[in-house]
Amino acid sequence: MERLAKATRPAAFGRRKLTPRACIADNKRHIRTFLSEALEELGFVTFECGSPADLGRCAGTEMPDLVVLGLASDGIDAGAALDALAAGPFDGRILPVGLGGSVLATAVCQLAGELELPLLPILATPFGADTLRHSVAALLPAEAPPSPAVDVAEALKAGWLELWYQQKVDARSLTSRGAEALIRMRHPAWGVVPPARFIPDENDRSFRELSEFVIGRALADWRYFIERHGPVDISINLPMALLEDRHVVRELCASMPQHPAFGGLVIELKSAEVIANIDLAVEVAREVRFHNIAISLDDVGAEWPALMGCDRFPFVELKVDRQFVAGCADDRLKRTVCRGIIALAEGYGARTVAEGVETRADFRAAHDMGFDVAQGYLFGKAMSAKKFVRAALARPILAP
Repeated sequence: MERLAKATRPAAFGRRKLTPRACIADNKRHIRTFLSEALEELGFVTFECGSPADLGRCAGTEMPDLVVLGLASDGIDAGAALDALAAGPFDGRILPVGLGGSVLATAVCQLAGELELPLLPILATPFGADTLRHSVAALLPAEAPPSPAVDVAEALKAGWLELWYQQKVDARSLTSRGAEALIRMRHPAWGVVPPARFIPDENDRSFRELSEFVIGRALADWRYFIERHGPVDISINLPMALLEDRHVVRELCASMPQHPAFGGLVIELKSAEVIANIDLAVEVAREVRFHNIAISLDDVGAEWPALMGCDRFPFVELKVDRQFVAGCADDRLKRTVCRGIIALAEGYGARTVAEGVETRADFRAAHDMGFDVAQGYLFGKAMSAKKFVRAALARPILAP
């Protein structure tokens, strides 16, 4: 078969190496969704195709570096899919996913060779995250995107920003205690970009607009959660500098849902910023609590004694910095800091959250010290709103 001339796309976006692009070809939507999310967590920009015709169009327009081809007797027509790739401008690699050593897998390997299509070793099912990463390691970018990856104003205008959610759990009963919203950018070239690479400082003209996006998206996602699952208590991160504007505070109060199931919004402020502006923080906290908004102090650490002796303490929560939680099971000094913060919170009637719980040993230590809530990779990573509903809220939390 005569191959068409290969279309080429630039290997760089400005001075930035492009994030690899993957097309998932399978006629089963749940398989496409699973593979797309797994690859996006590795840094791919993904597309989905449910038929050979869709695959041919995707290969021509999106020019993927990788096509993930599902192999199943009742799945997509693998032969037609390979023909579609061979007839077009595809110059990437193909990763077959299915039962290794099957008749279908053998036939796909043979046809790919005849069509001169570059085929990666089959990814045998079932597989884990490490196996998938190993299979596509050659396609992953060698270096991280620079900081900032893109202008925030551009991201806001283009609709690249979204909120991801990480579950919080009750440290005693292991029931859900809501979720923290974390901002992410889904860049068309770089894929999912963490906030450290694009969050502006308070002097940036996009600073306020970004904060308003977080508030609006969190409330929209709350409505989505209640439609798909039920009410979820959400906390968001805002900068202290934003709340210096009284107009912003009034608008925030007015935006709260009037739905009877709305349990309130928690705003997390950096504890260092609160300590530096304690009078303003107290004033704002006292005002917003009458509008179903509570203030939490985030990343509380060694500076916690500065919060002692406050005549007024209208804050509902102290979140202990992850550097004092991670490894606390084997570090007496970290446990001493944690116990001091817990005692402080108990004296003010506030709850405590252990951030960055990643191991069973650290969770047991946090539980034994008396933390109210735990949050961290042990209970799940941050994920998109849709995946959060499907993966985190739909299953019970298992005892670590």
